[in-house]
Amino acid sequence: MKNTVKTATCQASRLSVAPMMDWTDRNCRLFHRQLTSAALLYTEMVTAPAIVHGKRAQLLDHQGDHPVALQLGGSDPAELARATRIAADWAYDEVNLNCGCPSDRVQSGAFGAVLMKTPDLVAECVAAMIAASPVAVTVKCRIGVDDQTPEDVLPRFLETVSAAGVTRFQIHARKAWLQGLSPKDNREIPPLDYPLVLRMKTEFPHLHLSVNGGVTGIAQAKAFLEQGLDGVMIGRAAYHDPFNTLGAVDAELFGLGQPKDPFDVAEAMRPVIAAHLAGGGRLHQITRHMLGLFHGRPGARGWRRVLSEGGTAEGAGLALYEAALAQVL
Repeated sequence: MKNTVKTATCQASRLSVAPMMDWTDRNCRLFHRQLTSAALLYTEMVTAPAIVHGKRAQLLDHQGDHPVALQLGGSDPAELARATRIAADWAYDEVNLNCGCPSDRVQSGAFGAVLMKTPDLVAECVAAMIAASPVAVTVKCRIGVDDQTPEDVLPRFLETVSAAGVTRFQIHARKAWLQGLSPKDNREIPPLDYPLVLRMKTEFPHLHLSVNGGVTGIAQAKAFLEQGLDGVMIGRAAYHDPFNTLGAVDAELFGLGQPKDPFDVAEAMRPVIAAHLAGGGRLHQITRHMLGLFHGRPGARGWRRVLSEGGTAEGAGLALYEAALAQVL
């Protein structure tokens, strides 16, 4: 079965924001979309069983955040195919299989980074997903896990999984240690091996490869693109320092308009927040993602303090938002 690839989605993946549990929910993506109209955004990982057996609309609803990709977790080909088929009704631009998360919860479910040990199973999973999906199926992976030798493991993984039809991979350039390191440590302690990822592009020139891990800004992203990689995925930097990381992406990486202004972004979020509140949502559900908007600017600490201390209060609304904004104006 041919894996459908949208040229527009490939272009968007020149710069993407990584799927991050408890962070990149729909409210976060609506905020990031005000910073960049062009970059590819990812959902948090959603498990295939949750979609098949759980509250689908609650898990899959999204709005105004295209181009957007759904990341799935799982290791059962039939269940992943069913979840992919269900998700098709939500018109995501891409479906991604998680082969990189090292958390204990993911390991106990036999998916995430542990799948680096079973590329043949991953190939079965993605083949089933491709058969069920109207859009591209991609894979986010590590360079290896535990005592594996990345120079041997990663090429075999890419070869095996691409033979099943996947043409796009996002490679976190760190090995994952499944025993002895926490998920936080797995984001920081294993050394980054960017040269290995770059060699993979040389060995597999027909594949669309993005690098992930330790990328902190546009200058670094540009350098990777200039070295031949097809895309760059930014994680924590896009969350903790969103404006300085994403505010100039459209202008500098996509040739679209001028760099954004953080005050314009804050203004654009006002109707988004109003609609969220009118629908019964709480202020902090959106503003918790915005705490870093004015990072490095006078008044940024006051902005964070007002939103952090008051955003969870009953009845907190646009008046509190205005009070926070007054700290930086």
